[in-house]
Formats: sequence, structure tokens, C-alpha cells
Amino acid sequence: MEAALLLSRLPNAPSPLIPHSLRRSSLASTTNERSFNLRSKNFLPPIRASAASSDSVVTLLDYGAGNVRSVRNAIRYLGFDVKDVQTPEDILNANRLVFPGVGAFAAAMEVLSKNGMAEALCMYIKEDRPFLGICLGLQLLFEQSEENGPVKGLGLIPGVVGRFDASSGIKVPHIGWNALKVTKESNLLEAIRDHHVYFVHSYRAMPSDANREWISSTCSYGDNFIASVQRGNVHAVQFHPEKSGDVGLSILRHYLDSSSPSTIKKPTKGKANKLAKRVIACLDVRTNNRGDLVVTKGDQYDVREHTKENEVRNLGKPVELASQYYKDGADEICFLNITGFRDFPLGDLPMLQVIRLASEKVFVPLTVGGGIRDFTDGNGRHYSSLEVASEYFRSGADKISIGSDAVYAAEAYLRDGVKTGKSSLEKISQVYGNQAVVVSIDPQRVYVKNPDDVKFKTVKLTNPGPNGEEYAWYQCTVNGGREGRPIGAYELAKAVEELGAGEILLNCIDADGQGTGFVTDLVNLVADAVTLPIIASSGAGAVVHFSEVFRKTSASAALAAGIFHRKEVPISSVKEHMLREHIEVRV
Repeated sequence: MEAALLLSRLPNAPSPLIPHSLRRSSLASTTNERSFNLRSKNFLPPIRASAASSDSVVTLLDYGAGNVRSVRNAIRYLGFDVKDVQTPEDILNANRLVFPGVGAFAAAMEVLSKNGMAEALCMYIKEDRPFLGICLGLQLLFEQSEENGPVKGLGLIPGVVGRFDASSGIKVPHIGWNALKVTKESNLLEAIRDHHVYFVHSYRAMPSDANREWISSTCSYGDNFIASVQRGNVHAVQFHPEKSGDVGLSILRHYLDSSSPSTIKKPTKGKANKLAKRVIACLDVRTNNRGDLVVTKGDQYDVREHTKENEVRNLGKPVELASQYYKDGADEICFLNITGFRDFPLGDLPMLQVIRLASEKVFVPLTVGGGIRDFTDGNGRHYSSLEVASEYFRSGADKISIGSDAVYAAEAYLRDGVKTGKSSLEKISQVYGNQAVVVSIDPQRVYVKNPDDVKFKTVKLTNPGPNGEEYAWYQCTVNGGREGRPIGAYELAKAVEELGAGEILLNCIDADGQGTGFVTDLVNLVADAVTLPIIASSGAGAVVHFSEVFRKTSASAALAAGIFHRKEVPISSVKEHMLREHIEVRV
């Protein structure tokens, strides 16, 4: 994935590959009475030495950036143990090597070269030993990349890794479930059987006569780019098998041990042709009156029952619901911590545990949001948004969602015209890449009679306002919709794209919990502002609302919560409806 830096592990984590100059400070610092140590409380995995036989051990080259917990979880789920690379010799001694590349091309090459890993990796691959590269683990095999470059790669495959061209009308990053065209017989790809697999990237390698012998599949997105390569025992894929559900687990099983009978559900025949529209299940998580984390859902952001006790509405347990939605066919799971980390973001360890446990059972992408910001505790100890986000990534999140903090950053950028690099949005996208950062926009409709009455971009309404108004602008809010800000959704979207956002989660307070359908006027307004993928949210009440938003807008995904929690509209019904409407969907 793309980024400008590599983020190191927590102190004492298995991999020593990050130079000390790139290491961050410990999060286990003593604070006040709420001080903690993440590893001592078992909210991060212990370092374990396996006593398993070498046949069941997979060597993992993890240099300490981004979320590779999902790869570990998938390998362990399949019955194998994981050995982390500590030295170049560990690479050369591996029976099976997995390289789940995360981060920036240049920074990854720098780390691999400085530690002698690049030479060992090249030697291992040239000896035709079992190797699986994932995402950046594929890109690094090529001669060079244009990302902050040109930058030289390992040079094992001819070609240059370049950025997708958004001028052709595609959304960049390429995020979602897309189809492959298999060009070479490959046991590894046998499990795909015309199914979609999950991609998230902004850079890709292109086919050529020079690298044709390597290519095992391509994918169409703007152009036909290289989706996977194989030569002998060497495999690499641009997509993420660990995030591609049963199909992805079957791919990993074939690589790890094709002779062993698989316990993974065999995918049925699929009908994948192109990039699918995504159906996302959202879980609003907060503590209830008894202090337990529960999934809740409100109407226009009010999550309490209208009873004498005024209790928080309880719709289930977070991990159990996430696991069920994965089984039901959700393309992604989004956790929004609406407790908001009022005082101490990193003190909310149960939410970290929710992500950790969910990532052991859910093999589709996980997004988490809520309280990801800079803060200072009562003792004056400063914690950066980057430190907060890193805990989520290392706990199993694939993307993080930023709300209020992104609004403040956009306001400052539009006011001063300067990218300071200090906002949470900028810092996190610089380290983890823009594809890992979602900006959640929470606007509310403001009616106007004449578009010239306001300085913000307006829309002509499908349904006039209460006093016959034909136009409206969408005012952005912060703090869970409680405070309006002097910035519109259109203006905010343009600003956050400049600051490093990779995706926009577009809510609407007016439609939240109303079941009247997604606000297509708003979706089209924001879609005109950016080239980013947009997730439509708020208002879903029937299956037809999903086909409607995909037909009337360019939204890449649609998100719902309450109708799924209350079992009013099952995810399977949504997908069956979309198939009948001839909308590409993952099955």
C-alpha cells in the first residue's frame, strides 16, 4: 500500500526490522490512575515460540507497518503456526514464506535493504522456493515504482509500478471486490471460480511482453493491470486473500498445503465480471447504562430508548454481530465507537479487544472510527492521532474513520491554504497511505430559496422544503451531530481529498433512522467534488433503496445499520435484489 513512511511496531514486538530512527515512543507510558500496559493486559498478542513441526510453520516477513494481523489470523485459522522473520537467515531457512507488504514502496525497500532482507529475499525467490507476496509484496518484485520515485525495486520482474489514472473517470484508490481474468493455469487461483476478490491500492503494475511469462491473472480497472503472478513455486497477488472471505481462505490453503483436505467452505460457482458494489454493515458501539459495550442504533443520532430509564438501545454484542454479518455476506464491517473516547482515547481498551477478536473471525475488511485524534492526558502526556490509529491497525483494523477532526483540518486548510502535515488526517495517511483513511461526513440539510444566498455549493431539491424552498446546502457537523460548522459537505469533501483521504463515508442526519432511502441529491453533490470512492449512508429501509442509490449515483458502496440489526432487511435479501436488478455484487 502507499505511504510516505513506515510505522514501527509496539515495543517488544517480534520484528526488529524497523530502524531506530523510525521507531515511535511507547504507548505503555505511565499516565494517571488510568495508566495501562497493552501487552500486560493481553490486549495485544503475546510473543509466542511455536513447538510445532516445521511442516506446519509459515514464515512471515512483517517489517512493522499497517495491519498484518489479519494475515496471521488467516494462517492460524487454517491450522498453521507463524514464525516471524528476525534475520535474513530466517528467510533463507523458511519452508514457506509469506510477505504481506504494507506501507510505501520506497520505505519498504529501504528497510529491506538496510537489514539485508532484500538480498536474502531475492536469493530465496531465485531458488524457486515457496513464496507468496501480497499487495506491496507483489509490487516490490518489479524493477521500480513511480510512488515518490522513481524508486528501484527487487528487479525480479520486468516493469514499472505506476499510479492509476483518475482522469479516465475511475475512483482512486481502487477499493473493493473485483473480478480476475485468469491467464495461466494456477492451483492457487483454482478457488476463485469466477468470484470477486478484495483490492485496496492506488498503484499497479501493467502487463507487457517482457513480463508476460510471469502473469497468472489480470484485473480490469481503467486498464487491465496485473492481479497476480506465478513462476514455479513463486506466487504474488495484488489483492488481499486474507480479506477475500472463503475464496481468499481457499487461496491461502492452496498455497500453504494443497495436498491437505480443506475445512474451508468451497465457494460455489460465481458470476464475477467487474468491480462490485459493496454492501457494508455498520455497528455503532458504545457503553450502555451497565458499562457493557453494545451495538446500538439511533434515530437522527439519538440512541436512547424513550422510556423512564432512558437506557441506551441494545441491539447485540459487537463481535457476535460482526461475525454473523460476515457469514451473511457483508462486504465490509464498520465499527463506529460513538462513546467517543471523551477523555482518554487509548484508555478504551475493550474497543481494541473488539477489533482484535473480530479480526480472528471476520475475513473481510474492518473499519473503525471514533476518537481518533491528538490529545493530552491529565499529566500533560501528549498522544498523537497517529499513536491512537496505530493501535487500531495493529489490533486488526484495515481502515480508520475520522470525523470531527477532519472537519477542523479542512476548515484550517481552506482558511490558510496550507497543508501543515500536523492534522490527524495528514499524519495517518502519510504513514499508512490514503487508502487506509476514511473521512466520515455528518451533514444536515439547510434550506435556501436562492443558491446565491449562501457561499456554499447547493443542490436543487427533488422534494421542495417546508416553505417551498427549491435549494439546500448541507452543513457539516461535529461531535456526533450536535454542533454545526461553517462548511458545506461539498467544500469539506474537496478539502479532505487534498489532505489525504482515500474514501468518504457520507451520512445524512436528516435521513438517519428514517428508512426513507439514501439521499441521492447529497451523494451526487459530493461525488461531483471528488474522485474518491463514496460510501452512501443513512436512510436505508428497504432493498430497493440499495439499487436506487447505485442507479442514481456513482456511489461505490452503501452502508446500513438498523435494518440489519433488527433483521428487517437481511444482507442476503439486499444482494439477491441487486442481482435481479443486474447490479454487480459479490456473492
